Amino acid sequence: MHVSQGIKARFRSLAEHQDMTQAGLLKQLIDSAVRNAGDIRADAVQRSGRRVGGARTYALLHPDDKRLLVERAACRHMGAATYISVLVRAHLRNLAPLPKAELMALKQSVAELGAIARGLNQLIRLAEQRAGMTGPTRADLLATITVCEALRDHTKALLKANALSWRAGNEAISD
Repeated sequence: MHVSQGIKARFRSLAEHQDMTQAGLLKQLIDSAVRNAGDIRADAVQRSGRRVGGARTYALLHPDDKRLLVERAACRHMGAATYISVLVRAHLRNLAPLPKAELMALKQSVAELGAIARGLNQLIRLAEQRAGMTGPTRADLLATITVCEALRDHTKALLKANALSWRAGNEAISD
């Protein structure tokens, strides 16, 4: 790999500024990188030396943007790098990611609808088994429809808020 003369000069200045040799600074940087890399499995690296999986990309952010990034990532219970990755992927593929809390709310809604359906099926079976038994009243059915519509509307609102929050930021999350 070729390192430009400008980078070499800046590195030399950095080492001098820290009262270190260039070799000492390089060793310190390598040690830090290895320490911060965590546990890298050998099977995660191809023979070519390239990492299997996603490609790493670096970006410089204005300090205020970095602060907003960290805040928004925290609202989603994500690390900043994960948030950036999810956000960029969502933008490139025109997706609206669904964080865990919102996914759990949707799963709960589906479970509630399942419980309603099971209850209705039990009522139908009982009515079929007992000749004299009356089925649910009009009020019962209207109440069931109201609950189903409320769950539908809640789910739609959740999906809309999720999509909006990825475009608008924190404001849509906290509503």
